[in-house]
Amino acid sequence: MEIFLGLAILAGFTVLKGLRFVNEYDRLVIFRLGKITGTRGPGPQIVLPLIERSQKVDTRVVTMPIPVQEAISRDNVTLRVAAVCFYQIVDPVKSVSKVEDAVQATGQVAQTTLRTIVGQYELDELLSDRDKVNQKLSAIIDRQTEAWGIKVVSVEVKDVEIPNNMQRAMARQAEAERERRAKVVAAEGEVQAAHKLREAAEVISSQPGALQLRQLQTMVEIATEAKSTLLMPVPMEFLAEKLSGVLGGDVSIEDPHAQAPTIDVRSKDKA
Repeated sequence: MEIFLGLAILAGFTVLKGLRFVNEYDRLVIFRLGKITGTRGPGPQIVLPLIERSQKVDTRVVTMPIPVQEAISRDNVTLRVAAVCFYQIVDPVKSVSKVEDAVQATGQVAQTTLRTIVGQYELDELLSDRDKVNQKLSAIIDRQTEAWGIKVVSVEVKDVEIPNNMQRAMARQAEAERERRAKVVAAEGEVQAAHKLREAAEVISSQPGALQLRQLQTMVEIATEAKSTLLMPVPMEFLAEKLSGVLGGDVSIEDPHAQAPTIDVRSKDKA
């Protein structure tokens, strides 16, 4: 009787010692006499002492920062690039049996791949096409970690440090680009204004009194200023008529459109 009681106590102690409570996101990889027999979990699990050994594996998505890496871009610019890698263990058996440390191995692969990919792009492409770079990084790292039972969800380049001299050069380039756009806009405005002026000139030339009305409007605008001298053009025909009244003779203008018109004054008495 005492023997059976001792065996029961030993069995109960063995069960309690081998009892494992596995979380929902964890899995136990079971080794029985050194050979992997499968995975267990989640929930309460029994691991037989002295016969079985277990190793817990977290199957959640892991955020792994990639340290700053110094690399040279394709256009020979020295850069310091930092990134972050999101991965998940999808096969716990492979992650335990195919690689010694899955986390460290994934980190080393991510660092070397980041330096390699940066060297394949120019600086402008790294800054403008970051999504393309991220997708290529994810594909290459995932291809190497697939044999370890690890799925790379995504890789994001989060920081690109540029040398100070290159930052100044980029600032000058951006300023020159803004000046170029401003000049182009100003030139387009001049072209549009010239077209409008040509249309206005055509309208004015088609109406006989439009030019005189425009002159009067301009004189009114000038006269509103406090200090201004207004010179009013007088037609030569009007000037000849006034001179005839003052001089008492016939005054004729031989060429009213000449720069210095000749005025012929003939007295009525001589006529």
